[in-house]
Amino acid sequence: MFDTPLTVLSRRLVLSRRLRAVALAIGLGLGLGLAALPADAQSVNPTALSVQEQQLLQSLHKVEGRVSIPDAKSGVLIQPEGQAWRDFHEKTLPQVGTWGLLGTLALVLLFWVVRGRIRIEAGPSTRTITRFNGFERFVHWLTASSFVVLALSGLNVTFGKHILLPAIGPHAFHVVSELAKLAHNYLSFPFTLGVVLMLLVWIKDNIPNGVDVVWFLKGGGILGKGHPPAGRFNGGQKLIFWAVVLGGGAIAATGYLLMFPFYVTDIAGMQTAQMVHGLLAVAVAAVIIGHIYIGSVGMEGAFDAMGSGEVDLNWAKEHHSLWVEDATRKNPGIVHNPGRMAPAE
Repeated sequence: MFDTPLTVLSRRLVLSRRLRAVALAIGLGLGLGLAALPADAQSVNPTALSVQEQQLLQSLHKVEGRVSIPDAKSGVLIQPEGQAWRDFHEKTLPQVGTWGLLGTLALVLLFWVVRGRIRIEAGPSTRTITRFNGFERFVHWLTASSFVVLALSGLNVTFGKHILLPAIGPHAFHVVSELAKLAHNYLSFPFTLGVVLMLLVWIKDNIPNGVDVVWFLKGGGILGKGHPPAGRFNGGQKLIFWAVVLGGGAIAATGYLLMFPFYVTDIAGMQTAQMVHGLLAVAVAAVIIGHIYIGSVGMEGAFDAMGSGEVDLNWAKEHHSLWVEDATRKNPGIVHNPGRMAPAE
């Protein structure tokens, strides 16, 4: 049975109407989809060979796909914050670290050239006074030794591939970096313990007061002649104490956010934590460089405080006169007479 011309024409009209309806629906769908995209995205073809990564990021804010595993965030391939973090880690932090640490070393060297070693003005005496007991010295060296290893291993993360890798080669650099990473992770725990113990043991002696203001106004006895009165810790030592407690505590906290990822924060939070971690580490390291200098070669008699715990009585009277008066009044037996001390070289 053959269709009549009228029947064929009718079917063609119906088909034409259906095709127009489908085309209209597709057009509306595309229009709504494009309207929902950012303005820049409407002009970017993500499959084009010439498309640039930056164009995609500006248009789509991040490059991500679909994954079948429960961890949905693993589908994110690139996100702008990651690029900002990479720029910070590869450019900003090395620059800050270089200027901060080398600048501190330069200032210490300049101070040594201009001021020289700070001597005991009255000369060494025949008597000593107990400044720190064994437990206090343990807390100090626990924190100090841990921090030195943490600082060196952290410097390897920032500068290692630029300085150490060309010097020792890839194989040795791999071994050193692997050991440094393990040391950095595990020594964070004794460092944190040391910071907590420092806070508990010495906070009562490190509360700022008016004596510290006078100490700073007179240059702490480091600039010029004479030494202003000070308690067990002077104003400068109190600054170091709070820099280590607050700065070290923040370094530890941000470090643990990185050691245990996604337990507390997301990837953006960890990127921020790493930035704070790096900047604070540079700042505290700069403070510690000055502390090491004054506590060793920069000042006669200073190292004995954390070495044997016994310091020369004349040194104590010059640098911590108020503490000597208070300590000897409470416990006269704190002063000892071990015999004539040999002058420091």
